Amino acid sequence: MAQKNKEEALAVRLVAGGATVLAVSVLSDSGMEHYRGSFRDPAMVLPLLSSAASIGFNARRAGAHPERAPDSEGTEISHLISTSIGIIGFGFHAYNVLKRPGGMRLVNLFYGAPVGAPVALTLAGALGKTADALSRNNGMIGPIDLKDGRVIAGVTSIGLVGTVAEAALLHFRGAYHDPFMWLPIIVPPIAAVSLARDAIDNVPRPVTTALLGTTAALGLIGVGFHAYGVARNMGGWKNWRQNLLAGPPVPTPPAFTGLAIAGLGALLLMRTAKKKRSHA
Repeated sequence: MAQKNKEEALAVRLVAGGATVLAVSVLSDSGMEHYRGSFRDPAMVLPLLSSAASIGFNARRAGAHPERAPDSEGTEISHLISTSIGIIGFGFHAYNVLKRPGGMRLVNLFYGAPVGAPVALTLAGALGKTADALSRNNGMIGPIDLKDGRVIAGVTSIGLVGTVAEAALLHFRGAYHDPFMWLPIIVPPIAAVSLARDAIDNVPRPVTTALLGTTAALGLIGVGFHAYGVARNMGGWKNWRQNLLAGPPVPTPPAFTGLAIAGLGALLLMRTAKKKRSHA
């Protein structure tokens, strides 16, 4: 990536950074939830291992010099495994809900395995693979051209919509008792729609950047709100072993942050491609 300009290098770092944040969220959340499930299925350890590997590879790509991060078969395999395990995990979680009495009922969605959660690992793998392809100067994954950022923007917007659906379900279970619980249900969908519109029109707009920045901040602020929710349970953080499992999931809000960061990388690629077209 020696010939790439600073904006393109920064875009690669943002996409890889978004993948890293997603992987951290998956590792923390699946670790807690699968521990609560006593790892009764040996396969429950797989998302922990794959997300930990994903953090290592993506964090190196997100560093100050992404072109210096080594390319290897291990990196390729890690992204493939993360993507595959996320898809398989989605199937397992859906089966966990469907096998309960009544099948795909609201109460089963409330208290069964979170159906959409494994998809975050798939997105971490896909975004990591994307950052690797961009850093190698070809910007291609098979027939898919990633250099103009539009595909990345589309994938990120879909990921945001899925994350919003998961948050809406769990906040509905909590009866939206705090007005702030509406924020992740209102702002990220607007950001997703704005990002999708930019990808379709191939026009990166400042309002989308602002919306994605707000979404990224909401993910971090959400950690604080969820931590407060844990503290409100009997014993508070002194009884953290129980309350972390019983309270709102502290590691999940940063999924918004990771996707928003990747979306900002996509917008930067779109701006860079637009400049190149104007100078051509």
